[in-house]
Amino acid sequence: MAQLTQPAGSAAGEGSPGAGPGGAPQPRGFRSAELGWPELGRIPHPPRRIPLIGDVIGANVRTPVQDSMVIARTLGPIFRRKGFGKEIVFVWGADLAAELADEARFAKHVGLGVANLRPVAGDGLFTAYNHEPNWQLAHDILAPGFSRDAMAGYHQLMLEVAGQLMSRWDAREAAGDAVDVPGDMTKLTLETISRTGFGHDFGSFERERPHPFVRAMIGTLSHAQRRNVVPPVLAPLLLRGAERRNAADTAYLNETVDAVISARRSAREPGSGDLLDRMLEVAHPDTGERLSVQNIRRQVITFLVAGHETTSGALSFALHYLAQHPEILARAQAEVDQIWGDVAEPAYEQVAKLRYVRRILDEAMRLWPTAPAFAREARQDTTLGGVHPMRRGAWALVLTAMLHRDPAAWGERPETFDPDRFAPAAVRARPGHVFKPFGTGARACIGRQFALHEATLVLGLLLRRYDLRPEPDYRLRVVERLTLMPEGLKLQLERR
Repeated sequence: MAQLTQPAGSAAGEGSPGAGPGGAPQPRGFRSAELGWPELGRIPHPPRRIPLIGDVIGANVRTPVQDSMVIARTLGPIFRRKGFGKEIVFVWGADLAAELADEARFAKHVGLGVANLRPVAGDGLFTAYNHEPNWQLAHDILAPGFSRDAMAGYHQLMLEVAGQLMSRWDAREAAGDAVDVPGDMTKLTLETISRTGFGHDFGSFERERPHPFVRAMIGTLSHAQRRNVVPPVLAPLLLRGAERRNAADTAYLNETVDAVISARRSAREPGSGDLLDRMLEVAHPDTGERLSVQNIRRQVITFLVAGHETTSGALSFALHYLAQHPEILARAQAEVDQIWGDVAEPAYEQVAKLRYVRRILDEAMRLWPTAPAFAREARQDTTLGGVHPMRRGAWALVLTAMLHRDPAAWGERPETFDPDRFAPAAVRARPGHVFKPFGTGARACIGRQFALHEATLVLGLLLRRYDLRPEPDYRLRVVERLTLMPEGLKLQLERR
């Protein structure tokens, strides 16, 4: 999930004296002097800035990431944007991003849209502040749940969920109907994480409309995004109804997860050693500490939301580009046919052998990383790029979607979809820290290997079964709700 525009009253004060990196947010307004950039004026900003209001001319509140990408192309590898007293420093140049990835100098900054999710996710793995102990506790307890042996154990359930998707697509293809790619990928990835991680079946494929959990999740993400762009002084007026809806969405998420946890607790025997079992039964190997009841709820919500929303987006973008590039589609199908042959269900070990299919996923995530930005803060006073002083706690937003387009790292045609960018020789030739779809450092996505195995498996299964045809008039539109997703994407299928 992405971090977009800093909400008023979030972690802005962390750069001020007495609030170290990762400290609790200060309950006060946003002022540029508190950003921790002593020479902020040296960083370019868009022209036609309006006093008090900021850089709002031409801005679209629904697409802040894509707006920032347009500005980045004009202003260069570091720039700033201001709106109604909120000022953000954006970084996307490969060299500067490499510095910000240095864990000795910088740490994750929890602010922006992520802070808006804390009412529902609290100190879960994604939304915890660096100083909160439950992050490390949960990470140490849950990390073995993503080991190779654990991943192999999830494989059969992943196959079963993919089988439900293909049954649905077979019916659509037989009827001559297009498939709703983002909608069906969301059903697939929600069922995958809920069944493998928590033993819960949402019954997504028995529904035409999204499950209420998905609607509530989208509601909370969209509300967090909207809070970023509404002026604080107008929020009580403009967001009154939205706040009530968000409270209802949050309550539904909590009630759903509480029911899942209660069902597991009341079972006579534990589950299959999945993530929920680990949360409920496993103590920290060194300290003996256990996760609290409240934190278990927060972790489950975190995994259910983050564990399916970003993967569904990655699969959707990959399918879009495959349909647009029949020569790449044919090459990928040939790889699947050669490696998997006629086997009914590929074994766990056969998934990683789809190296070209994996390159397609990587290239889709390069162009449209579904988590399109992440924030980093200075651990101590430092200077970025040898030019820009940063005080301890000063933070910047790495605009991943532009870092992945930096010509210095990706060549003269970075907008072109080309999976061979991820051929081994090409990867070795690139500088480090230029591909960051899962964040960076100690707080990078714990479920990265889970997501990549699931996505590669599903894409391989779909390529083996179908030819993909785009709708003739479709042009890619990207919707933003903290994460990115292709909007209105439908594909025509033909059984191979």
